[in-house]
Formats: sequence, C-alpha cells, structure tokens
Amino acid sequence: IRTCVRELELRREKQVKEIVTLTEKEIIQIKKTEVPRELQAAKDWLLISCYTGQRFSDFMNFDTEQLRVVDDKSCLSFTQQKTKKEILLPLHPAVMHVIEQNGNGFPKPIDIQHYNDNIKEIAKLANLKEIIKARKRIGYRTKEVQIEKWEILTSHIGRRSFATNFYSKIPTALLMEATGHSTEQMFLRYINPVNNERILSLGNYFNRMYEETLIA
Repeated sequence: IRTCVRELELRREKQVKEIVTLTEKEIIQIKKTEVPRELQAAKDWLLISCYTGQRFSDFMNFDTEQLRVVDDKSCLSFTQQKTKKEILLPLHPAVMHVIEQNGNGFPKPIDIQHYNDNIKEIAKLANLKEIIKARKRIGYRTKEVQIEKWEILTSHIGRRSFATNFYSKIPTALLMEATGHSTEQMFLRYINPVNNERILSLGNYFNRMYEETLIA
C-alpha cells in the first residue's frame, strides 16, 4: 500500500476572508466627532492612516523632516520599514489639515496597544455600531462572530480603508505606488469586495447608459 503523502492530491478549501474597512462616510463621521483630549492624538493618527494607506510601523514614525514640496504639492518622503521601499507620497488635504491643527507637526506618537484601544473608543463615540460579520480571535483560534463595527477596529483599518475607498477612482498602479505593494494580487487582498459606494456608482453608470440609449 503506497501512502506517500506527497502523492495525495488534496484540494484546499478556499476561505472567504471578511475584510473590515471604513467607508468615506464613516471616516467623515469620525472626523466630525468630538473626542476627549486624551483620544485626540489617536483620532488624528487614524485619519492620517486612512488617507495615506501606510502600516502602523510607518505612519506612527512620520516626521516633519520627511516633508517635501514637489511642484507645489506637499509630499512625504520615507522608507517603509517592512519592505525597505522608498516612498514619495503626495499628502491628501485631510492630512495637511491634521498637520496644521497640530501646530504644523504630526500628533504625539502612541504605542500600538493604546492606539488599538483608543480607535475602538473613538469609533464607538462616532456611533459606528452597525452589526457586521467578522473573524475575532478567541483564545488560540479565530471565530466568525456578529459584532458591532467599532469593536473590531485595529491599526490595519486605515490601510485597508485607503485601498478600498480609492480603488476604481484612482488607477491601481498609482495606489500601489502609495501603499508599496509589489503586485496587484497582493494589493487586491486589501480591497473590501462588498463596497456599497462602488456598487452605487456602478448602478448610476447603468442608469446613465440606459438613458443615453433611450435618447438615441
């Protein structure tokens, strides 16, 4: 009896990964929410992460010395810690606003544990209490649970939200320049496939195209 494991052809079951992101509407909701003084730095960093698409290890080390002006556009020049890629990132007006509000500097750095705790509290104050399906670590395993959205936020939410919210609005190649992804396949892992704003945009295109055929 041949029992060589390498000769067995076992199909790997494809798992559907739930990707949690903040919509543009939710980000604006957070931006407008008044928070206690002790949560202000975390709120500012959360907004910065949603509009720069960087990892915690990179955005939490942003410094004004990295600021550059290229053809009248404010940019940030830095090297990603994980990939060692050199990034020149044009700054979104929302990020520039945060910098201005902090005396033309970045907020005070926070360690990752406090940041994760604080952004959950901020999202709760912003009333992000929609019940969603998500995978949560319970002990040594992850389990799919029904949970309020604010409870599942972690430091990676900004990077995923950036990729999802700007996907299809900005050429993917340009977004990959910003996030530092080497391949489109890797980049697409960050995209939330269930994005109501993209679905509504597609529906609007369908309606417009249909109306044009009626006119013709």
